[in-house]
Amino acid sequence: MQPTVASPAGATWRVQIDRAMWVAGVRALMLQALHPLAMQGVWQRSDFMDDPTGRLMRTADFVATTTYGSPKEAAELGRRVRAVHARLAFTDPATGRKRRVDDPELLLWVHCAEVASYLEVVTRAGVRLSRQGADAYFAEQTRTAALVGLDPAEVPASVAQMRAYLARMRPRLAATPEAEAAVRFLLWPKVPERLRALAWLKPLWLPVGALSYYTLPDWARRAYGILPEPPGTQAA
Repeated sequence: MQPTVASPAGATWRVQIDRAMWVAGVRALMLQALHPLAMQGVWQRSDFMDDPTGRLMRTADFVATTTYGSPKEAAELGRRVRAVHARLAFTDPATGRKRRVDDPELLLWVHCAEVASYLEVVTRAGVRLSRQGADAYFAEQTRTAALVGLDPAEVPASVAQMRAYLARMRPRLAATPEAEAAVRFLLWPKVPERLRALAWLKPLWLPVGALSYYTLPDWARRAYGILPEPPGTQAA
């Protein structure tokens, strides 16, 4: 029986064991926020602005369990996540309609923005992965997508499929006021009361947040326009 849900010999371990995953995780949140409807689900139903460290640690726990945990542990965590999502709904401000947090369209965007960010940041940080290895990473991550309720057959399973999906989604993405507020928060987050004694360390976070921001695609940074663009970047 396989001891961990992801094989130690697979691409998932190579990508997700890297220290750059902390930057990749913040970058993923910034990219995910560009989907107006997904952002509304977070804005209305998430506590990330009141408990940013809790949200970050829950995400880290999910990544760790679905990578290094046993198949049983990963399945149980997936069951708990699906149960939480099934109870949550939010209002689409454009239509006034109620939308489910576990809407497959929204889950797919969150998954793809997440794993694409992981691969992008980690390889830019120096992890060498062939095109075949990158394809293998996305293919392996379809199993993680299944844990949150997605049909693996509907999830991009290669670099080409992921690029095509992100290209299709781009016209639907926008930096809404809520998304901009979320990114500003990720650049300079609130220190929870229980960590008030460590508030003096807060300035050390800004380089992490800024690095996450600057790893976003050029078009995403221009949409946000929060930090100055690096010299020599071209409009696209």
